[in-house]
Amino acid sequence: MVTKFSSFIQTFTNLGEKDIFKSTQGRLTRMYSGLLMLFLVFFIAIVYIVLHVVILNNQERELQSLVNQEANFIESYLLKDEQNDLQGMDDQELVFAGVNQFFYYVVNSKGEIIMGNESDPRLRSDLLQLINGRFQSEREIRKETLHDEGNSNGRGMKGGFHPREAPKDIRLIITSRAIYDKGQFIGQLYVGKDITFTYQLFRSLLLILIAIGILFLGIAIYMSVVMSKRAMIPISGAFTRQREFVADASHELRTPLSVLLSSIDAVEMTIEPQQRDMVEKILSNMRQEVRRMTHLVSDLLTLARSDSNTIQLSLETFDFRPQAETAIESVRPLAVSKQIKLHLNTLGSLITVGDPQRLSQLLYILLDNAIKYTPQGGEVKLSLSIVGQQLCISVQDTGIGIRPEDYQRIFERFYRSDKSRSRQMGGHGLGLSIAKWIVDTHKGTIKVSSELGKGSTFMIHIPLVYKE
Repeated sequence: MVTKFSSFIQTFTNLGEKDIFKSTQGRLTRMYSGLLMLFLVFFIAIVYIVLHVVILNNQERELQSLVNQEANFIESYLLKDEQNDLQGMDDQELVFAGVNQFFYYVVNSKGEIIMGNESDPRLRSDLLQLINGRFQSEREIRKETLHDEGNSNGRGMKGGFHPREAPKDIRLIITSRAIYDKGQFIGQLYVGKDITFTYQLFRSLLLILIAIGILFLGIAIYMSVVMSKRAMIPISGAFTRQREFVADASHELRTPLSVLLSSIDAVEMTIEPQQRDMVEKILSNMRQEVRRMTHLVSDLLTLARSDSNTIQLSLETFDFRPQAETAIESVRPLAVSKQIKLHLNTLGSLITVGDPQRLSQLLYILLDNAIKYTPQGGEVKLSLSIVGQQLCISVQDTGIGIRPEDYQRIFERFYRSDKSRSRQMGGHGLGLSIAKWIVDTHKGTIKVSSELGKGSTFMIHIPLVYKE
């Protein structure tokens, strides 16, 4: 039952977590609920334990008072009537009956009952077994459980008929006290108190506390949802404004960058021959920086649109092999400039379900990243295959490698494991974030394995059957 209820809470808090904010809100809700539930459990446990201890201690004090009262009464009887034993005391109009007293026995040194009585005569032999040799010290209080088989045939001890009783367990607390007359030991008084009702009270109390706990658990979940929503309001508002700014700024920057690039090309055509070498070098550097800025702005715009869910996948069934061949050819000039060998390993056609443009962008990002971090004379391999109902993509390089602690962080935006080297190579830390977003939108997985100084391998698995 607890597992099902926990599953309900998990489903309730995960409902609609389609972006990072709802996911964060869900985690906050679980955290708040967990803290409130922990407090509630501790509160219930403390209340139950305190009541359990207080009530049982009260019952033990009553029993101790009862045995002292009856022992004093017997000793007074012996002293007043100058009796040497308790013979004939049963004939007196004396009733030893405290609250819920189940039995009392006076046993001599030989283990024989001098006098006594019990609530149910059928249980005398069982009661004698409980007290026989069980008490190690004077006034020790013991807790015992006595099993009563009941009266299954409805017949009483003397042949009369009584209501049928079912078998039950009787919870007893028992104590004893020695009885002396003028310094001479007369016998040991044993008194047993029935606390079965007390344990029934404990069970009822526990059920009530659990019911109250479940009620307050629902209130705690509701309060957690409200608190998490209020906690996310300023964060969500700030991020929304930031996202809108990035999207607007990226969109506005694309036009002037395109104009700058065109202007550089136009200026290059008007250079006088005697100034060509110096001016061409300056323009080449400007063109490289403008292209880098254009690429950065394009990546920022892609991520901003992905955050706002304004990019929709154009799902098609197509052959992925031509896309891979085109991606290889597009990055070949970069590989040739670093004397890096490019390899494409695939067999036959690769019929895939997905967005052709985004999957091509994925290949370009991974190949560009592999070439960028592979030194002169290295190798980059692109392997494609279909295994079962999945498209498998592997990009392997002989580059600088990635530290194990960076395996997950390399997919974070603007993260660089080696910032100085990344800047020298022209990286800005957004490519792998976009790659992961493309894989995630296709319901796939992306993993990396690497060894420092020997290279890295990115492994992507994309299902061929797309599920919303």
